[in-house]
Amino acid sequence: MNFIECHEEPIHIPGYLQSFGYLIGIDAESHSITFFSRNITDLFRIGNAEQLFDRQLADFSEIFRPVMDSDLYVSLSSFTKRENETHFDKVFLDGKEYHFSVFRCGKHIFLEFEAVQENPNKRISNKYDNFYVIDNEHDLWEQLLSTLSKIVNYDRMMVYKFMMDGSGKVIAERRSDHMDSYLGLHYPESDIPRQARELYLKKRKRIFSNVYAETVPLISRKKEDIDLTFVASRGMSPVHGQYIKNSGASSSFSISIIIDDHLWGLVTCQNSEPKHIDLEDRVQAGIFTALASNAYSSFKSKKELNYRLELNEKAAQLKAEFLKHNHLFDSLVENKGKIKNLPAADGLVIISESETVSTGTVPNRETIDRITHWALENTEESMYVSRSFLKDYGQELGLDETAAGIIIYFIERSKKEMLIWFRREFDEHIDWAGNPEKKIGVLLQNGEEKHIVSPRTSFQIFTENIKGNSKRWNSRDVSSVQAVRDVILETSHKQYNAIKSLNNELRKVNEELDSFSYTISHDLGTPLTVMKLNAQMLLSNFEKTEKNKSKLSSIVEEIDNMAEMMHDVLQLSRAKHSEIELERLQTSRTLLKISENAKITFESPDTEIMIKECPDVLADKTMLHQVFLNIINNAVKYSSHQDKPQVEIWGEEADGNIVYRISDNGIGIPQDEKHKMFKIFNRMDNAKKFKGNGVGLSIVHRIMQRLGGNVDYESNKEGTCFILTFKKP
Repeated sequence: MNFIECHEEPIHIPGYLQSFGYLIGIDAESHSITFFSRNITDLFRIGNAEQLFDRQLADFSEIFRPVMDSDLYVSLSSFTKRENETHFDKVFLDGKEYHFSVFRCGKHIFLEFEAVQENPNKRISNKYDNFYVIDNEHDLWEQLLSTLSKIVNYDRMMVYKFMMDGSGKVIAERRSDHMDSYLGLHYPESDIPRQARELYLKKRKRIFSNVYAETVPLISRKKEDIDLTFVASRGMSPVHGQYIKNSGASSSFSISIIIDDHLWGLVTCQNSEPKHIDLEDRVQAGIFTALASNAYSSFKSKKELNYRLELNEKAAQLKAEFLKHNHLFDSLVENKGKIKNLPAADGLVIISESETVSTGTVPNRETIDRITHWALENTEESMYVSRSFLKDYGQELGLDETAAGIIIYFIERSKKEMLIWFRREFDEHIDWAGNPEKKIGVLLQNGEEKHIVSPRTSFQIFTENIKGNSKRWNSRDVSSVQAVRDVILETSHKQYNAIKSLNNELRKVNEELDSFSYTISHDLGTPLTVMKLNAQMLLSNFEKTEKNKSKLSSIVEEIDNMAEMMHDVLQLSRAKHSEIELERLQTSRTLLKISENAKITFESPDTEIMIKECPDVLADKTMLHQVFLNIINNAVKYSSHQDKPQVEIWGEEADGNIVYRISDNGIGIPQDEKHKMFKIFNRMDNAKKFKGNGVGLSIVHRIMQRLGGNVDYESNKEGTCFILTFKKP
């Protein structure tokens, strides 16, 4: 027993026709007859149809004379140059008029016949261009149904629009009073499965005159499936036939709505009683539907053009705002409200490495961190869009209603830079035409039982409540995010060039400053020495009044301060440019010598300096001494005014590095000063009563960077602990 999914049913090769059609198939090269419908003897006076096989129509000229004399058949080779292009004519057979259609498909030429039907009720008064003056989607489809009702006039006529997932919705309707309304109802994808949609794209008009009528089999001597895709009277599948019966209809007619070469939807017509529409009327209905489709495409294009112009204007304004800032993160933060509103989101999060800024309604920080980690691990494209993020990942990521819909744009994955737009959960329900849940039935086909999806028997409204989704992100929302992306890429490039230019200028300035540092250290050193000696001589020879002594001592002290500042600036320059040689170094003797000298320098003999474990480090000898000298001197200096000054030094291995800590019980560092601690000439307010110039920590910071390490600190009112991280030798 086999199972057939809806999309697997071979509906293009049913092997039979509807009873209103007659078909002859001839070989495209030899024009010999290869197959025909069994009812062909009802149309042509042939005693034994079997004699037609492998013969040409010309062999039965008396019988097929009206066909052979038609313009289509006379120029058959010309009309069948291109595949799947149908041409029409009319012929009289036994005094009755028939439509005669010709097309080539594969290796066969199809000759199809159906009786001409009179339509006394047909009333066409609309001009062809009426559709183009309508700029409202609802009015356009209503106008189309009104026009078609004057041609085909079924009990129920609907415009059925396909959704992105293959399901559909009735968006316009015209019906008789005795028919239930289907307006606004949804239909599952299995109602018109994939292969059926492909056929609707190829054969744009499809009629089933009487679903209760007997079908007409094709007769052929060859064991082959004959593709009836383009045959107007192609028989319907048993499943489709039962579906129409279950809906209460006996006849149906559909016309494809093609927009930009895609199957956008269908005009679907149903009738309570069997109903056949003449071929000319079906063609005319198709023409009006094509006109309406083109009009819809036209005004949609105009609206899209206007939207694009508005979006471009907003993007230009955003670009101008971005260029006011030197850093991308600052540009994003300053314009976060505009960026959030472009795709009509409820909230926006801007993430750049360790920094996170949000606006609007967004999840809490912990949830955002989980979403960020998930995005980095589970997505590859630069943009990720989902309206069912809460439904799909709510339990896994601990989401709430603020994260039902999401758009993620990765600015730079390596730096964990991204924008995340959020939409809240949308209280959504869908009204289905009957329960869309699939049911399995048994079909007897060619003596074999097959399990197949059974068409539903009820079309009563079935309401489904949908949880975990946001409002759908449409193409405009995605375009808005892409516009933000383009602004980021363009302004980042301009900022990069500006920064590159500034860096070049800064490099020249730094070179000049370095040259200046060497100059003042060398050229001003001698005059300062002379000034100091003369001041000291005056101090010893002048009249030793307290006033004179104080002034001369002040001069000597300021000269010493100037000399120290020149020395530190020179050390800072050397820390940037001098050659380094990394080697394994012991630290214990260096630390001990620096500690003893510091107690003497800052006249703090009572300072207790405890040196504990001293593991070796990978560093440059001169630079290592400079680092410890500045840090230990600061520790001793800023704790020297305490009753019991203490400094503690110890090292340990941590995370593959060597980490030294130098702690003191000194004045501490205010928390709001942290961001400028390592800037040159920076001095805290509580440190100004101590001697210094604010260069030492800048020297340490620059040296640690050159050594491939790091410097940081922890501080409170009880003191400060500097943390030096070195490479492990």
